[in-house]
Amino acid sequence: MKDRFRSIIKNAAIASAIIGSVTAFCLILQQFVQAGNFVQLLFVLAVLFVARYTDGYVYGIVASTAAVVCVNYVFTYPYFEINFEIAGYSVTFVAMLIVACSVSALTTRIKKQEQIKLEAEREKMRGNLLRAVSHDIRTPLTSIVGSASGIVDNYDALSPKDRLELVKDIRDEAQWLIRIVENLLSVTRIGEGNARLAMQDELAEEIISGAVEKFKKRFPDISIQVRLPEEVVLVPMDGILIEQVLVNLMENSVIHGKTTTELVIEVKSGGGRVEFSVKDNGQGIRPSALPHIFEGNLEPDSEGEIDSKRNMGIGLSVCMSIVKAHRGDMSAENLAGGGAKVSFWLPGSEEEE
Repeated sequence: MKDRFRSIIKNAAIASAIIGSVTAFCLILQQFVQAGNFVQLLFVLAVLFVARYTDGYVYGIVASTAAVVCVNYVFTYPYFEINFEIAGYSVTFVAMLIVACSVSALTTRIKKQEQIKLEAEREKMRGNLLRAVSHDIRTPLTSIVGSASGIVDNYDALSPKDRLELVKDIRDEAQWLIRIVENLLSVTRIGEGNARLAMQDELAEEIISGAVEKFKKRFPDISIQVRLPEEVVLVPMDGILIEQVLVNLMENSVIHGKTTTELVIEVKSGGGRVEFSVKDNGQGIRPSALPHIFEGNLEPDSEGEIDSKRNMGIGLSVCMSIVKAHRGDMSAENLAGGGAKVSFWLPGSEEEE
């Protein structure tokens, strides 16, 4: 109920501001040029903007009526009187009302069609993600069952070293399953229409530090360099989700880079946005995969697999969904000296939310 009230206040304020601004502009303009059809056209344009930046038909239609009354009352002789009996003006005003209402209805319909298209794309992304992740769920589960069965059925025949290796395999596969579940929960959270990101200004250094700490628990032998600007960088974000994006990128660099031994995390600030990048010294990304790497449904390579048993596209599609929800974007490229670089940018704190 509170959200609905806020929406009504917001939309009413937008409509009032637009109609008020056009009225003031026409009053000023009238001091320099003779009033004419430009007033009516400007108010129709104002109604178009009201319909574009508010929700539903109501505000556009109310703005249409207000525009007709305002033109008649303020800009038609006799001024500051309502008079529809002047020859010709009644037809003009009725036509203006019809056009304005039609524009409002048409604009609102287009907005609804765009929303339907967006929902369809979102459902397609979810479907692709679920189809792709089903393979990644079955693979570690099969490995866990196989390792556990090997220990149970051949416990006495296995050496302590062999048993330890099987237990480590179970642990690694279970950790991967946890990561998949976390990714799916994130996609579900940001995909809900009524869900809101917990946005607040976060220190880029602290978010990176938290991500590196989580990553080091799983990959303690990987060397990590962090390069930050000299000035303090504050970024409006959902810190938990962006931290997960960084963890996903670092894990992908190690798992799919295959020969990765070093990561470089870099932050650059400028132009009203903040860019985060993760570079590795691994084998890079297949050129054929680069155009589709964020779609979550990468095709197998020439050897019939997508970087071992882990689907890189799943983690990156989740990252892209999170970054898009923050009004940012992502990119990936292979580095000239070897390895790969995956970057994402977010609007900086100076940008208006």
